[in-house]
Amino acid sequence: MASILDDEAVVERVLQHISNKTTDEADEVWREPVSNYLCQQRLAGEKQQVMWRWPSVFCPSAALPDKGSYLAREAAGTQLVAVRGTDLKVRVFRNACRHRGMQVATGSGRNSAFVCPYHGWAYQLDGELSHVPHEAGFPGLDKSCNGLVPVEVREQDGLIYVVQDPVPGCWNALEDVPKILNDSQIIFDEQEYVVEANWKIFTEGFLEGYHIKPTHKESFYPFGFDNLALLETFGNNSRITFPFRRIEKLRGAPAEERRVDGRLTYVYHLFPNVMITVLSHFTNILILEPVAIDKTLTRAWTFTNRGKVDSEQAIEDARRDFEFVNNTGAREDRAVVEAIQKSIRSGANEYFTFGKYEKLITHLHRGLDQALADGD
Repeated sequence: MASILDDEAVVERVLQHISNKTTDEADEVWREPVSNYLCQQRLAGEKQQVMWRWPSVFCPSAALPDKGSYLAREAAGTQLVAVRGTDLKVRVFRNACRHRGMQVATGSGRNSAFVCPYHGWAYQLDGELSHVPHEAGFPGLDKSCNGLVPVEVREQDGLIYVVQDPVPGCWNALEDVPKILNDSQIIFDEQEYVVEANWKIFTEGFLEGYHIKPTHKESFYPFGFDNLALLETFGNNSRITFPFRRIEKLRGAPAEERRVDGRLTYVYHLFPNVMITVLSHFTNILILEPVAIDKTLTRAWTFTNRGKVDSEQAIEDARRDFEFVNNTGAREDRAVVEAIQKSIRSGANEYFTFGKYEKLITHLHRGLDQALADGD
């Protein structure tokens, strides 16, 4: 299991940085070739050799709350559908009828079975082909061999992971992932939107605090610090901590009273393309799906941080904070990464240089390079 700092240790380290006017740093500078953001072959490798072979979050468990709940979406270029069966087990299938390849589900909802809208072939929630209209027209058809095609899936700590092209030991990567969600959190918002930028450029924007003051001068910076962040890695994953100024109120407080709620933001990167941001009143799960070299489809689920006991107030508080973040800092971040994408072919840079304050971006690229090398 991942080894990351507990809240008490986080507070102590942040307060030390504030006193010393320091921040976490890497030991090295990384130079990433700009060509790696522009190469179609590289993008295909990132999908097929990394995202297909690495446990990748498909959705939160809460998106499939009941028997028959399903969600269909594209994951790394593949149409998949996840469903919670009558046995409450989650299964994921390639979203294609075994007759002529028509998608058997779109969007999300709740079904007792999947019925192909083209010719009516029907599949049970476990993927079994149960009905073929006018079956006499398909002599020799063995329905037991023509069910929906499954992909490997695992449900862990409130997240549903898939591996489309498994390799030996691939699921061991989940041993590095800590529990981030809790069972009482409530989804109160879902979004899908396109960011006109390469998925790695978008991801990089989450992974450093070096940009806070210039980019978020009137949104996040008045509440936080300039270039002060904790940088942790676990496996190919990482966590960055952005403290708020009010964390200084914890100086001298007993350890048991050093609660971080409302005093910092945790941002988790689950390799390769998932971000989970834990803010004061809400938690965001973002899946960054590369649909083109210069386009990322983002699927987002937003949870309350408090549970179901005071759900009405929890949703109100979470929505208020969510709207502030979404309409200010998040919008500023998207504008920056889209502007980078617009100029990336200018010829100005052969490499992007990531300095010591951008350690987690280096960690992302090192992990991608290793996964691509392992897949060759």
